[in-house]
Amino acid sequence: MGYTIAFCLWQSRSRFHTENMALEVKNIHCSRGHRQLFTGLNFSLNSGEVLLVEGKNGSGKSTLLKIVSGLRRPDSGDVLWNKQSLSSIFSEYTQQLVWLSHRNGINDSLTAKENIQVSISLSKSTDVNIKKVLEKIGLNAYANTPVRQFSAGMKRRLALSRLLTQKAQLWVLDEPQGALDKAGIKLLESLVEEHVANDGMVIMSSHHDVQFENITINTLQLYTHDK
Repeated sequence: MGYTIAFCLWQSRSRFHTENMALEVKNIHCSRGHRQLFTGLNFSLNSGEVLLVEGKNGSGKSTLLKIVSGLRRPDSGDVLWNKQSLSSIFSEYTQQLVWLSHRNGINDSLTAKENIQVSISLSKSTDVNIKKVLEKIGLNAYANTPVRQFSAGMKRRLALSRLLTQKAQLWVLDEPQGALDKAGIKLLESLVEEHVANDGMVIMSSHHDVQFENITINTLQLYTHDK
């Protein structure tokens, strides 16, 4: 049976924010099939911080992010948003987060502009400038191009547009660098830095080196040991 041990390594680079929002994971246990992923897992995340979840394939990174997003319940334990259990404020909580998984969540039959319009309509945002969003993600020249003609990297850039169109406090990102080239990774890093500078919060998994400037980074390392 495999099990996961986790601990937090705090790498404080700077603190310039007011901690007015808080995510807390308290003593959660989770299994996949007959295999225990993690047990007794605790950590917290405050405004202006990034939590980087690391670990080998199968250590439970994606499962943990789904639990944090409210897409899956832990076997036991609880997740709190501003000291309230997600089970009691789920609707309110989902309005304050953006979930970006391995899948881009875009419609290949629509254009880039149309995909962003759909995202805006779902998030009920009213003050989003689509042209500026397209410029920010480097796809302005492809605004009216069907997404099925995009490369994998371009599709991932389009998926990142949800970080700009949905005015969310908490970003939950599962391997967000996937398919991005160096310029795309720099774009992602700049988006995260800007979000955190405005007291946003980010929890993300990654197999890549992550470089952020002037923000607090917390690392949660998941280790899987098979017996």
